[in-house]
Amino acid sequence: MALFRNSLKCYPAAEKTIFGSYRCISADASLKDCLANKIPKEQERVKNFRKEHGNTKVGETTIDMMYGGMRGIKGLVCETSVLDADEGIRFRGLSIPECQKVLPKAAGGDEPLPEGLFWLLCTGDVPTQAQVQSLSREWATRAALPQHVVTMLNNMPNTLHPMSQLSAAVTALNHDSKYAKAYSQGVHKSKYWEFVYEDSMDLIAKLPVIAATIYNNTYKGGKGNMCVDSNLDWSANFVKMLGYDDEKFTELMRLYLTIHSDHEGGNVSAHTVHLVGSALSDPYLSFAAGMNGLAGPLHGLANQEVLIWLLKLREQVGKSPSEQELKDFIWKTLKSGQVVPGYGHAVLRKTDPRYTCQREFALKHLPNDPLFQLVSNVYKVVPPILTELGKVKNPWPNVDAHSGVLLQYYGMKEMNYYTVLFGVSRALGVLASLIWDRALGLPIERPKSLSTDALMKLVKK
Repeated sequence: MALFRNSLKCYPAAEKTIFGSYRCISADASLKDCLANKIPKEQERVKNFRKEHGNTKVGETTIDMMYGGMRGIKGLVCETSVLDADEGIRFRGLSIPECQKVLPKAAGGDEPLPEGLFWLLCTGDVPTQAQVQSLSREWATRAALPQHVVTMLNNMPNTLHPMSQLSAAVTALNHDSKYAKAYSQGVHKSKYWEFVYEDSMDLIAKLPVIAATIYNNTYKGGKGNMCVDSNLDWSANFVKMLGYDDEKFTELMRLYLTIHSDHEGGNVSAHTVHLVGSALSDPYLSFAAGMNGLAGPLHGLANQEVLIWLLKLREQVGKSPSEQELKDFIWKTLKSGQVVPGYGHAVLRKTDPRYTCQREFALKHLPNDPLFQLVSNVYKVVPPILTELGKVKNPWPNVDAHSGVLLQYYGMKEMNYYTVLFGVSRALGVLASLIWDRALGLPIERPKSLSTDALMKLVKK
């Protein structure tokens, strides 16, 4: 069995990452030092690969792909994660169960720390406990918001959607972008990644403060303690600022922020950050654009849609419906032209591993919760019905089928806020990717488009 090796620990693993090695320069090296060591080697590797295979064709594009939202077109580079239709997501080569096993955890905790996942996404290495703790402390020192952002957040109406508040606040952070300042001063393009790294670290550090301020202003009358404790990890500080003190909820948040972080490069939020960043917009503008995509009902709002559907089911059928009553309600939903939210996926052809690990968390901590039991019963009934329908390529549940139920159990019932949590997590993946976009010198994205007439002429030829 392969091993992750460093001077402190050995970790079992299934396979190597794209870098071919799990070793950083030293066990106590900083994240930026590790990247500075790896980037020149990876730049050279990509340069040589493109020189030798730059004209190699990858896949074929069909008319349906072009009209169908570019579904399945192989046209992006994403180093941080890969989504396999049958296997699910792998972060730098590691599955979710493997990440749960090898990534450092909080003292007494069972779930991986998101700091460790960010390190893994950036470097391909599993960090040591000391490196993760150092990252927690560094994010705590970077967490303070500029006064103009605090003032803006406190003056937003509480009727404004939380995602709109998040996007506006992140955009306003652009005022202090280190990358934008360096670019305006003519920094050499080989240094772009360093300033994108600094902005990304600042943004990730500040997101829990922004998100907690939005939560407290919108739902708690502006009450809340926005002080960041350097002795707490990123998730624990976030939960504390949200006003919760249940350690199990903190553990859930560590899991949630880890598994929602990345889903390769083609989903709306990740692709948008990459696209806007390719124009050399700074990380704040790029991430804000991605959050506007995440706010859509077909992307980040999906977990909210699932919960609304479940509550509607309970209201119409009862809290403990029979299997036949469930089937009748599901068929009614489908025959009315609606979908069963939380089922199906653009890529996956199996139960989403992110659903599975949340289900395992629920079985461990809230097995008797009525809403969780309802989700479990729906899980038994929906896939056979969708299979019988014959129009769904993947009848299995995705990540959104479960997350809202867990949040409800621990008292977070404000469904409009759930996508903000998703956004805080997604920053880890898209910003790690953005650092590498600039490190590899990826150009502005500009695919070729054709009109329907042009396509018809092409087909005739």
